[in-house]
Amino acid sequence: MAHGKDDRAVTDALRIGVRVRELREKHRYTLQDMAAKTGLSKEELSQIEDCETAPPVASLLKIAKALEVGMGYFFQEKSGSEEIALTRLSERVRIARRPHHHKGEVNYIYEALETKKSDKHMEPFLVEFPPMDTSEMVFVSHEGEEFLTLLEGKLEFRTQNRVEVLDPGDSIYFLSSISHSFRCLGDRSAKAIAVVWSKV
Repeated sequence: MAHGKDDRAVTDALRIGVRVRELREKHRYTLQDMAAKTGLSKEELSQIEDCETAPPVASLLKIAKALEVGMGYFFQEKSGSEEIALTRLSERVRIARRPHHHKGEVNYIYEALETKKSDKHMEPFLVEFPPMDTSEMVFVSHEGEEFLTLLEGKLEFRTQNRVEVLDPGDSIYFLSSISHSFRCLGDRSAKAIAVVWSKV
């Protein structure tokens, strides 16, 4: 069963890479253009498009903004603008890091909890943080705001001048423009619901 979930995660990551390339080419942007618009390197963008790496949420937000779409565009089978959008468990999109995870890459698994509505302002995710050492933490920042509530495990939230430890049931809300990072404390992965809001 776990193997099937991993296979689906890889398939979903492939879908994202293909859609990024298609949309970039539709806009007639080069990788250099995208690098200038997103602040990501040409190498990183190429790895995403070639499905060699799964983009972390922060990178995908920057790509979506540069391509003038909501981040949900990369998770949808088909878009819809209904007032109510229901996503079944089987319809979630799971993105896992590739097996050859490199130092300096954000190391977590995320699952899009809403895959239908195209014009939404919030992006909800189920995020799984594997245990890691402080030296492995990768700090990110992007436009918008984030809310996270911890479901399982123990999670450390860190900025340049603040460290907070979250236990199950604890929540945190912060400006995404603050350079920030999370890491799981303990031997078992931590799981959280995260909601990201970003200006398109």
